[in-house]
Amino acid sequence: MSLVARIATLTRRDALTATGIALSAAWLFLVALFWLLAPESEAAEGGIARLATVMGTILPLALIWLAIGMARALAVLRAEAEDLRLRLTQLRDMAATRGAPPPRPTPEAMIAEDADPQPRAPVAPRPAPRPVVEQRQQATRLDSTPPVDVDGETLIRALNFPDGADDAPAIAALRLALQDPEHARVLRAAQDVVTLLAGQDLYMDDLPPDPAPVAVWRRFAQGERGSAVAPLGGIHDPVALDITSSLLDRDEIFRDTAHHFLRHFDAMLTRHLPQMDDAQVAVLAETRSARAFMLLGRIAGTFG
Repeated sequence: MSLVARIATLTRRDALTATGIALSAAWLFLVALFWLLAPESEAAEGGIARLATVMGTILPLALIWLAIGMARALAVLRAEAEDLRLRLTQLRDMAATRGAPPPRPTPEAMIAEDADPQPRAPVAPRPAPRPVVEQRQQATRLDSTPPVDVDGETLIRALNFPDGADDAPAIAALRLALQDPEHARVLRAAQDVVTLLAGQDLYMDDLPPDPAPVAVWRRFAQGERGSAVAPLGGIHDPVALDITSSLLDRDEIFRDTAHHFLRHFDAMLTRHLPQMDDAQVAVLAETRSARAFMLLGRIAGTFG
């Protein structure tokens, strides 16, 4: 219990004690007054009358102090409840304002900074993933955009995201890939997932996977599932697995975003892996987007 709550509780208890003493004194005064003013004939007592007199004198005093004791206990409980409520509020405020490492600039921010020669203010962190309705509206707008020819190397650079505002090749690749509706969907879904995981201090650069054979990636792109493609779940970091599993279980926004990303990344592999050589597939498997796919796919059971 906090110091303020203790002081408040002691003050209430002292006030209740004073009230009990005052009520007891008033009752005893009334009893004495009754005995002093009662006629002599009524003051004569037998055994039963004497017992009734004693009980009539003591019982109200017992009831007074029983009520005082209950009121004091109630005051303590109220003070503890108020103190607990205050502590919970402080914990929520601390969690909301707790300092975190500066977030990685989003791809769109990097592109804008690369295109604008004027100095810019620091870019705010990317907000929570767009609601499903907004994503559907955006998908409708993207479907009306003509496709753009993006080669495998450009797509791989875009899927790894720029390392910073100075990573001009990756920014150019991302700018080009985002002009294609299908690539834009998978890139934005990957960005949402990577950003949400970074909010839990899980960074894809810190999660190197056990490399899966290129043949396994090709079998997965051809639609094979089960134990044959299990090596794709090559991220075994226990902390990352526990945190991601917890997010999938309790966070509806993260769960919807993760499944949205898994679907689009799966479709992207089906479309593009047949046109990539083995070296490109191996590099693709090391991108940040692919690591997020391997982490989420392992927990979601995508790989069997």
